[in-house]
Amino acid sequence: MPELASYESFSIEVSNHIAHVQFSRPDALNTMNKAFWLELPRCMQDIEANTDARVIVLSSTGKHFSAGMDLSVFSDPKSVPMSGDPGRMAENLRRVVLQLQGTLTSLEQIRLPVLAAIHGGCIGGALDLVCAADSRYCTEDAYFTIKETELGMTADVGTLQRLPKLMPEGVVRELAYTGRKCAAEEAYRLGFVNSVYPDQQAMLAAVMSVAEQIAANSPLAVTGCKEMLNYSRDHSVEDSLKYMATWQAGMFRPTDMMKTFQAKAQKQAPQYDDLFPVKPLFDQ
Repeated sequence: MPELASYESFSIEVSNHIAHVQFSRPDALNTMNKAFWLELPRCMQDIEANTDARVIVLSSTGKHFSAGMDLSVFSDPKSVPMSGDPGRMAENLRRVVLQLQGTLTSLEQIRLPVLAAIHGGCIGGALDLVCAADSRYCTEDAYFTIKETELGMTADVGTLQRLPKLMPEGVVRELAYTGRKCAAEEAYRLGFVNSVYPDQQAMLAAVMSVAEQIAANSPLAVTGCKEMLNYSRDHSVEDSLKYMATWQAGMFRPTDMMKTFQAKAQKQAPQYDDLFPVKPLFDQ
């Protein structure tokens, strides 16, 4: 297995088909600095291309999951010039925002399910991030806030687009307009998080157990589920059913089902082949 790259913002451990990615800047409250925005998609793609992982667990260190966007991202005049022609400045800022959005969308674009394990504050851009995960779990002390509103701007990298698909829209509007904190119990009651745990240790143990169950299934079946669920969220039922039929016609083979039946008959756990690794079009 190729050696994974090292990252300023994350530590990665891969074991038993599970990749555990942890934010690694606790002293800075795991703020999302320039390195974070560049590294996250690379990290996701690195895991997909160079490991046998079938699921990713995303967690953090220190007091908070993440305090959100590091303001240094917008203070670099090379990235976001604050002088010159207004139209050109606007066009540049639009591209910057699209690039930031693309960083978080990388969680949806990879084939592997991403499980977010959240403790403490999940603030601003960090909420945008976990909205792009497949499932969310949190500790009793966790809270979520659309902090951008209090700072005088509109959240722009995914929360306002994804959160209404994950909890009632009226509540999302309240959270967005007020910037108030949504505590763990409320997030669970509204279905935003799957479960709430007394502390981070208990949460990680439980989330790893979920990850183990995912990793034990056919990776082809699991990636098909993710593809269909993401597509169905953004398309009509009719279009989604047609896409499902086309996917099944192309991807379904009886191999994994036969392995499942044989393993059950022998009272053993089935052993499935990994998916082919995701690679660049041409190796350099």
